[in-house]
Amino acid sequence: MTQLPSFIMGFREGLEAFLLIAITLKYITKIDKGHLKNKVFQGVAAGLVISVVLGLILNQFSEYLGGISTLTKLWESLASMVALILVSLFIIWMIRHGTNMSKFVQDELSNNISTNALFWIALIIIAREGTEIAIFSFAGKFSYGVVIFGILSALILSILIFYSLVKVNLSVLFKITLAYLILQAGFLIGYSLHEGFSALKGYGLIAPDSYIFEKAFNLSNSLLSHKDGIFGIPFHVLFGWYSKPEWIQFIVQYVFTFSMFGYWVWHNKQNATN
Repeated sequence: MTQLPSFIMGFREGLEAFLLIAITLKYITKIDKGHLKNKVFQGVAAGLVISVVLGLILNQFSEYLGGISTLTKLWESLASMVALILVSLFIIWMIRHGTNMSKFVQDELSNNISTNALFWIALIIIAREGTEIAIFSFAGKFSYGVVIFGILSALILSILIFYSLVKVNLSVLFKITLAYLILQAGFLIGYSLHEGFSALKGYGLIAPDSYIFEKAFNLSNSLLSHKDGIFGIPFHVLFGWYSKPEWIQFIVQYVFTFSMFGYWVWHNKQNATN
């Protein structure tokens, strides 16, 4: 068993999840709502438990559900869509309240809907990545120890990033957080479609030569590969980069992303004129 793919799997998926958690934690700390970190940590803990349990269950029944690969794609598609809905709601909420931070702090983040949203976002983010790792690890495709080492490496890097933001002012951190969330939401909608179509192909519901699978471009054998490329992995984690998207995936991802950025700019202009 090759060890490098196991490390990359743990590091890439771990960093993708932990970085979003780290930025969220730093943001709620900056707005003096540090007590809400417990909600995030509870979501992370629940997500880890769900990852292991669901990974074990799905692995046991994988042969009845289309095999490991197809089953994982189906899970990734469904989990990504749920995460997309939650993150998108959080983005819209942040855009609408970003121009009045004091009111945002005093009112909105204190209500039950907002605090519960933090819990569910953290849970889905961790469960989405964790279940994929668990399924493949339990199936013997990756080395447990090396995967865990990759995850711990991603955790350490995320902690360093968390503390590197300590001197960033609230306004800048708000913009960093919101921009990062928009990029990740765009990736989620594209990735959900990609994995969903792949799962349907695995179940024989879509022909392998369907126009749906026509690639916009393919850089998977280059340094820009989102799976193992030295540039592709950080681009993937930071900007939602995917190195071999289908045309449908590519168009939907970036139409959604630019629409969200456009809505942010439009909302700021509306507030400036009022």
